Amino acid sequence: MSYTPQELKQIMSSGLLSFPVTDFDANGDFDRAGYVRRLEWLGPYGASALFAAGGTGEFFSLTPEEYPQIIQTAVDVCRGTVPIIAGAGGPTRQAVAYAQAAEQAGAHGILLMPHYLTEASQEGLIAHVEAVCRSVDFGVIVYNRAQARYRPDTLAVLAERCPNLVGFKDGVGDIEAMVSVYQRMGDRFSYLGGLPTAEVYAAAYKALGTPVYSSAVFNFIPKTAMQFYEAVRDDDQPTQHRLLKDFFMPYLDIRNRRPGYAVSIVKAGARIVGHGAGPVRPPLSDLTDAEAGDLAALIEKLGPQ
Repeated sequence: MSYTPQELKQIMSSGLLSFPVTDFDANGDFDRAGYVRRLEWLGPYGASALFAAGGTGEFFSLTPEEYPQIIQTAVDVCRGTVPIIAGAGGPTRQAVAYAQAAEQAGAHGILLMPHYLTEASQEGLIAHVEAVCRSVDFGVIVYNRAQARYRPDTLAVLAERCPNLVGFKDGVGDIEAMVSVYQRMGDRFSYLGGLPTAEVYAAAYKALGTPVYSSAVFNFIPKTAMQFYEAVRDDDQPTQHRLLKDFFMPYLDIRNRRPGYAVSIVKAGARIVGHGAGPVRPPLSDLTDAEAGDLAALIEKLGPQ
């Protein structure tokens, strides 16, 4: 089943989203069988959509040959149950190639991640996003993060030129900028919270008009991830505060010990709960045994998932 850009926008407007980790074997090669098992396990927990080969899925470490295999696998496994949004990014021609490969594989849209490394003017960002949007028919969501930070007037130009640009995901956390974007663009976009460990910011973003976010911990504590999302949705502050105190804040303490641990800790969590996805690829590094032990203790306190 395919979705029009507007249908994708509607899907992005409610529910919990997540980025499955990408499975690698002991040699660091894509493990398709493991990835299939992962998607089959996560599917019934009720995420509104899954971002295949996203940031937590180590998009930045994938080869052009692996990428279409990963997207195709996600589409095939989740067909008719969970929409698949593919990660895409890098320099413009590469981003276009990934977007087109994702569309050919049957993905329902893309999350356009930063172009990496070099700085860019707002005019350059407009040209970049417009080129990607024009290369495909399905919906595109821009990821406001790192070197790709979009001003409200930039988004207004893109919204006019690119009808299939339907979403804005924020990974910066600048509240003033987020308010400016929302006030300028209104319901032209769906808005997604996209900071690492988005649960910590979820209530604040909901107050800004961004009730939807992507959960990385859904990869290993999907029951708790859904419980927290429902608490935010229902303004259940006691449940939010309990989970923040008992799990998320201590979890952040581990995650913040080294750069890149926002991905590494998720793979460690998946391994701890019996759904290992192999090691992270360099330049990321895996958690130490002691850090994994600290994480295991936190997970155990949550109970069965």
